[in-house]
Amino acid sequence: MADVFLHPSYDEHEQVLFVSDRSCGLRGIIALHDTTLGPAAGGCRMYPYASEEAALKDVLRLSRGMTMKNALAGLPLGGGKCVIIADPAAANKHDLLRALARQVQRLGGRYWTAIDVGVGPADVDVMAEECEFVFTRASEFADDDPPAHYTALGGFHGIRALAAYLRGADNLAGLKVAVQGVGQTGADLIGQLVAAGAELVATDVNEAALRRVVEQHGIRAVAPDAIYDQDVDVFAPCALGGILNDDTIRRLRCKGIAGLANNQLERPEHGRALMERGIAYAPDFVVNAGGVMRGSLPIFAAHDRDLALRKIKGIYDTVLEILRRSEAEGVPAEEIAERIALERIRGGHAMAA
Repeated sequence: MADVFLHPSYDEHEQVLFVSDRSCGLRGIIALHDTTLGPAAGGCRMYPYASEEAALKDVLRLSRGMTMKNALAGLPLGGGKCVIIADPAAANKHDLLRALARQVQRLGGRYWTAIDVGVGPADVDVMAEECEFVFTRASEFADDDPPAHYTALGGFHGIRALAAYLRGADNLAGLKVAVQGVGQTGADLIGQLVAAGAELVATDVNEAALRRVVEQHGIRAVAPDAIYDQDVDVFAPCALGGILNDDTIRRLRCKGIAGLANNQLERPEHGRALMERGIAYAPDFVVNAGGVMRGSLPIFAAHDRDLALRKIKGIYDTVLEILRRSEAEGVPAEEIAERIALERIRGGHAMAA
């Protein structure tokens, strides 16, 4: 593997730890990007990466994204992430999680971890057996009020803001939306959009999950690769990252993009490519911040659902401000959002979003 310090996504990370445990075969990476505003916070992802290089790239990009997300969300938190190189369906999943949790515990609170792809709230409860620095535990939420709902709610407000920018009103009736990914957050977002009168088309590589959503909401389904070609108002990526790239951007027929996936731009210059095509882009680390706004409260405050809901609703104003500034200054929205986040970090304090 190439020198970590020379990695294109390194971006002066404070700490990158490669962790292992012979007893269960753990191979993982913990990345702390920036702790200026507070302890690093970000989820634990379990995924069968094709290589260690792929895992390193993902964790570096994800942890940097958490720095931007937490700063823009007005949270007293820095950015971090961890990944486990494994199939989340593995029989020893809980052993892997406990082993990773012990590594997080050794950091003494510099990093707090949570749910992510392949790791759900019940899994975080397992990690809590070995580590006190975890959030989004299943035991902290009612069965009918899962953490994923708040991520989806933030996405809903982000799409409302994008609709207001595109159409001059945030009424979603008749808004055509293509959703890529119908996992917990994607499915929840679809339910909210359908209830608001939007017209949906969706896809997922998991055919059974897609079929359930189609039957529940009466929406249209397409094959995974066809989602980029849909003639819609909004494209909402809610699966994995890197899907806005040289190949897909030229195929898009949407007017704007707002979704819940992390790191949607394969490279920074793809933000400029979207702008040149006249496609408004709501930066993912703004739109998908609802989950951390709700779930991270135990790190620095008491559980306060009403406070979290007020902060999540504020995603609407943040997205709208970024889109308008992007248009006025001729600068990609991602750059505008990062500029605001970095200004807050340089100031050394969190500000209300």
